[in-house]
Amino acid sequence: MRVVVTDHTFPDLETEKAILEAAGATMVAAQTKEVAALIKMVAGADAIITQFAPINADVIAAMDKARVIVRYGIGFDNVDIEAARAKNIPVCNIPDYCIDEVADHTLAFILGLTRQVATHTNKVHGGGWGLATGLDGLQALCRMTVGVVGFGRIGRAVVRRLLAFGCKVLVHDPVVPAQTIAEAGATSVDLPTLLAQSDCVTLHCPSLPQTKNLINRQSLAGMKDGALLINLARGDLVEPHALVEALDTGKIAGAALDVFNPEPIPQGHPILNRPNVILAPHIASASVAAVNRLRQSAARLAVDALAGKHLGSVVNGVKT
Repeated sequence: MRVVVTDHTFPDLETEKAILEAAGATMVAAQTKEVAALIKMVAGADAIITQFAPINADVIAAMDKARVIVRYGIGFDNVDIEAARAKNIPVCNIPDYCIDEVADHTLAFILGLTRQVATHTNKVHGGGWGLATGLDGLQALCRMTVGVVGFGRIGRAVVRRLLAFGCKVLVHDPVVPAQTIAEAGATSVDLPTLLAQSDCVTLHCPSLPQTKNLINRQSLAGMKDGALLINLARGDLVEPHALVEALDTGKIAGAALDVFNPEPIPQGHPILNRPNVILAPHIASASVAAVNRLRQSAARLAVDALAGKHLGSVVNGVKT
């Protein structure tokens, strides 16, 4: 049995190798995102583990033995799940490996903007003292309304943390009953209402055809003047040029982004070097514990698929 790891950002693959070899499988590390190379690599593979490589329809068409495609992470937008379903190949993600890390990072971003942490740090490092912004740039969460878009595992963890600060929390998630959201202490609203009433909007929804560019010129125009925008989900949820325009006009007072479209952010991009924008290089999920869990879970899913066991995190509807 051959398990192909198409690409990874880890120092090595010893964790995966140990789990796979103990199950009698051979691991092959590719470290490529080139479609032509991927097509050659996946042919004859019994399982595929991937991180950011484009597992498109052409790559999937070359899979003649694959019993599973496992994606390192919660999102799976680099995998053509419909093409995989057509070939009856289950696609699995790791849905619960970094909930606390991302939720904590979300609150760090929100507090970083509301308390102007980075702006004042930079002023002091530069030899200054005193307020680096107008007094109206400093806010208290307990007097704010925060809108959470997406009420999955991470969205729910974010809501729990926000409620501890005493703020009003609005939630938009079209697939979650309003009663479930109310029982969690938040209020279910439609997206236009959330945007219009929130002092801060934080995104925790997946990248799907219906959510790409969810935040665009029209939706930004519907937000509160001077609102804050937080995105730790997927870069393509936000139309970047529209966000830059909203920052330029002051419609959006500040943004904090762990993800962007494209990644990495190109040099000279107008989102860079703005005092009211906090940026991170897609690392909100990172911790030793989370990465270990991610890698072990991915390898074990591959092993379970090879053994013909039921897979608990199939995202494309293929029965196992």
